[in-house]
Amino acid sequence: MGNRLADALSPYLRAHADNPVDWYPWGEEAFAEAARRDIPVLVSIGYATCHWCHVMARESFSDPEIARILGDGYIAVKVDREEHPDVDASYLAAASAFTRELGWPLTVFARPDGRAFYAGTYFPPRSVRGMPSFREVLAAVDEAWRERRDDLDRTADAVGEAIAAASAARTEGELPTTEQLQAAVASLAAEEDAVHGGFGTAPKFPVAPVLGFLACSGAEGRDLAVRTFLAIAASPLRDPVEGGFFRYATRPDWSEPHYERMLTDNALLLSVAADLAGEPAPSDAVAPIAHGLVAFLTERMRLPSGGFASAQDSESVIDGQRSEGGYYQRDAAGRSTLEPPALDAKVLTGWNGLAIGALAHAGHVLADQPALRASREAADLLLERHVRADGTLVRASLDGVASQAHATLEDTGMLAGGLVRLATATGEASYAIAARALIDAAADNGGSATSGVDSPPFHAPGGADPVLVARGLEMPEDPAEGATPAGTTACADAAWRLYALGAGDRYREMAERAMRAVAGIAVERPIAFGGALELMARLAAPLVQLVTVVPEGERAGPGGSEEDDLVRATRRHAASVATVVTERQARAFAAAGFELFEGRTMRDARPAAYRCHEFVCALPVGTADDLVALATDA
Repeated sequence: MGNRLADALSPYLRAHADNPVDWYPWGEEAFAEAARRDIPVLVSIGYATCHWCHVMARESFSDPEIARILGDGYIAVKVDREEHPDVDASYLAAASAFTRELGWPLTVFARPDGRAFYAGTYFPPRSVRGMPSFREVLAAVDEAWRERRDDLDRTADAVGEAIAAASAARTEGELPTTEQLQAAVASLAAEEDAVHGGFGTAPKFPVAPVLGFLACSGAEGRDLAVRTFLAIAASPLRDPVEGGFFRYATRPDWSEPHYERMLTDNALLLSVAADLAGEPAPSDAVAPIAHGLVAFLTERMRLPSGGFASAQDSESVIDGQRSEGGYYQRDAAGRSTLEPPALDAKVLTGWNGLAIGALAHAGHVLADQPALRASREAADLLLERHVRADGTLVRASLDGVASQAHATLEDTGMLAGGLVRLATATGEASYAIAARALIDAAADNGGSATSGVDSPPFHAPGGADPVLVARGLEMPEDPAEGATPAGTTACADAAWRLYALGAGDRYREMAERAMRAVAGIAVERPIAFGGALELMARLAAPLVQLVTVVPEGERAGPGGSEEDDLVRATRRHAASVATVVTERQARAFAAAGFELFEGRTMRDARPAAYRCHEFVCALPVGTADDLVALATDA
């Protein structure tokens, strides 16, 4: 038996390389061998920091007898869901026909053509409380494959048809009104856990995209966002020593968390914290938590290359034994003698884009220079190593080696969004230009802004995974959002931000068209569409733009002068977009086609703030008090 995972890029696959199971990585070879032997395919999907993935690996995939059963009757394929999110999404959609308890590890049984006929998640080594053991499942599937193949074929075909029908049934609607958005806020408020904070019952997730929507949804929504954020930050879901948030909690009071710490959750929560720390009605209690998140990302998750690891494991070794959460249950002194849980050091383009944007936003609002430096260094790394000469993206890399996995729409949208926010925070037009190129490539691949709903506005420029395409398993992106915004939402958000900087009306049209495709279902299910609803709220609100022009060297506003006060007021101003630039930087933006910066200069060699409403600007002002007065009079 050859070891096909030993040289895999994914740390998750490498962790399984020494299993007795004859694993194949995702690819044509596995399905061709299944067809040659006429046996089913077991597709096992997980990720490196997943606790229950570790458990099933120890209990089942390390068992020589299980390995023998798999070798005799199955082709076993191991997939890192973070490296191949489109594969994960395709099989999650299929698995929903068999179980409502979706998650990881995801265990899928498929025909050699890749179509699923049965699926589940974690299976224990022995049956318990009505759940069959993994060995029993393997025996049942083997018996059905040999004796009731027609039944399995009908099931697989029916699942495929149901997925196709659900995709075809999506229709375009109108963008929600302000009243409909407020109704979505009220719906979320009705789901609030008034005792412990958050929404619903256990398991409880921080749902950062939902908090982002609430933060920009009027006084009621903002109050709910602040209340929820502070409750979660004071709970066991947040590590009080290192500042990061764990993935989710198994109890209503946020206790007994699953201890993996994801880049996505912490980046998005940092972005929410920066929103809540700014105007209107800034929360002073949020700022220290935001600084703690910056420290966690820059000191724990940041790699020597300048990129960010995808996650930190829930488990570590204490006294020679694997322990879930044992490291995190100790104080700083207790941790100092332990090896920290391992990082999954994959640099994922989209997820790093979220970190770039969050750190840029926090650095801008809170004048946090380490956050800005880390954001710039990560952006420069990705632009150098993850953007190919033809404009397509690398999905993931490890130690500088690029994965062969196809980049997805989330990579385009999240990186572009991060770059626009970095451009706004630093005043450097080059980042906005790079973001525009990414969105243009995705839009050119997705059709014109006036074409029908059947032609989505964005597609990943590199296309879908070829193994999925060859088997007809590629599927339109699921617009629902859990821990992160959907790829289409991320692209639309980046397009809207480009429009706000003056890149042109076509970018707003892209954003609106993308959101119309999910508007109806989003207002009905706000807990599952936080990212989309946040963008819809921004589209519905007046577009307020603020450009403050300062002398070279005065962008940071570190002192107590009148000019410094104006810079600080700009950074925290309640505007759709607020930026501080020098005259040189304003000229660079204008020369690149960003209309907002045309003619923006200082006045009488002194800083000048231009507050605009839909590109119509008031006369420039030179003090923070005058800027506040402008906003009050608007």
